[in-house]
Amino acid sequence: MVVQELINMAQISAKNCTFKTMIYLFLLATFATTALAGSIPGCPTGCVCNDDTFVVQCEHSKLDVIPITLNPAIQRLVLRSNKIKTVDAAFQFYRDLQYVDLSSNHLVNIPTKSFFHQEKLQELHLNKNKLSTISNRTFQGLKSLTVLNLRENFLDELSKGIFSILPKLEELNLGQNRITKIDPLAFDGLLSLRVLFLDDNLLSAVPTVSLSVLGSLAELHVGLNTFESLPDDSFKGLSKLSVLDLSSGGISNIGGNSFRGLVGLRNLNLADNRLQQIPTMQLAYLSRLEELTIGQNEFSSLPKGAFKGLSNLRRLDITGAKNLEHIEKGVFADNMNLETIMLVSNKKLENLEDGALVGLPNLKHLVLRENAFKSFPESVVSWNELKALELTDNPINCDCQLLWLLKLANQKNLTNVQCASPLQLRDRSLKSLTSDDLGCSFGDPSQQVLILTFCVSAIILLAVLGLFLFRYRLKVRDALKDYKFNKRAISRKEHEYQKTFSEDEYTMRTGNLPIKHIPVTEL
Repeated sequence: MVVQELINMAQISAKNCTFKTMIYLFLLATFATTALAGSIPGCPTGCVCNDDTFVVQCEHSKLDVIPITLNPAIQRLVLRSNKIKTVDAAFQFYRDLQYVDLSSNHLVNIPTKSFFHQEKLQELHLNKNKLSTISNRTFQGLKSLTVLNLRENFLDELSKGIFSILPKLEELNLGQNRITKIDPLAFDGLLSLRVLFLDDNLLSAVPTVSLSVLGSLAELHVGLNTFESLPDDSFKGLSKLSVLDLSSGGISNIGGNSFRGLVGLRNLNLADNRLQQIPTMQLAYLSRLEELTIGQNEFSSLPKGAFKGLSNLRRLDITGAKNLEHIEKGVFADNMNLETIMLVSNKKLENLEDGALVGLPNLKHLVLRENAFKSFPESVVSWNELKALELTDNPINCDCQLLWLLKLANQKNLTNVQCASPLQLRDRSLKSLTSDDLGCSFGDPSQQVLILTFCVSAIILLAVLGLFLFRYRLKVRDALKDYKFNKRAISRKEHEYQKTFSEDEYTMRTGNLPIKHIPVTEL
């Protein structure tokens, strides 16, 4: 291929031979010579060049300029983590490039038309540099570009039509810059854009007008900015938006109609803000929402119906809510499709009302790690439906009330639960304990139920009997008096009867015996 290209170039007439063409011929000649010698052509020290896959990787190679001696047919060029300060004319020699990574260099500016000959380039990574300005001529020639990464630079403003020459761009990353101003038409012409990162900038408000031209946008990351509220219709025109990341933005106020129009939203991240309560009414617009992340806020409880209207919710993540203490029964009454609930690292959360997690037939994964739970009533959730249960790092009190959990731990995918109390069981694994260790007299829960039922029944019976005796105490007393009087009368008559009978019996018995006469002596 190289030899043929040399022949073609040799046919160029002298009058048409420009300086650039001469350089190109020189590079090709160098490449051909090294190829015939059996070595990798023009590969700089510290680089890895592969002429079979047309990939060149020069990472941490201490390069300060873009090398010009590489194979002109390369398609993938990685120059990450070097000391390159500018994009020079070297790129014109590599017209088959499809992927370029210039991240983590010292780029300060990009001259106009630097990429004019890269019509095949699809991905360009310029993140982690020192770029402070770009214009609508910076990326001229990049007709096929689909991914542009400008993350972690010093950009502070986006002017009108700055990306309009990139008609096929699908992903644009402008995160971690210093952007304070975005022209209303800055994104004009990006008809194919689907993913936009504007997070970690200095925006004082959601750039609603600028975003409204992005009718095809599916994913928007705009967290870690300086706005504190979301006014009504903040995302107007983004009807195809599926993922919205508003995390770490300091948001304390969400308007009643802030999310209006987001009919297709599936994933919402509101974590690490300043919300005092769950925005139930505002979230109700998001009927198709499947994943909600809302931890690291300031609400103290999850009230009944907190997520009302989110009938398609499948995954809920509440992590690091430092004030969360209480979860009420019925909080998930409208969320029967929930499959995963993550309540993690909520240091004050110790109270789950009985039945708070009942009525969720699709719940498969329950993560209750690093909270303040000391015990778990069996009635809190339909435990038998779970596939995975995680309860690690809670101050669990291992007593007989957790016998059911011990049995469940041996059946389910349950992570190791360690006892925090009582003292003799501290740091012991729940799985390693027996019913006797837990202080249970009867290991079988059914026996406990029978005994408990018997005791309760006996108490109820005694209470009813006592109430009866108290209510009819006068009648009972009279009845007892009559009974005692009659008993004494009968006893006296029986005594007399028994006495009479004895004398008669004696007479009858003595009548059959010979009578002995006692002599009478006259005085």
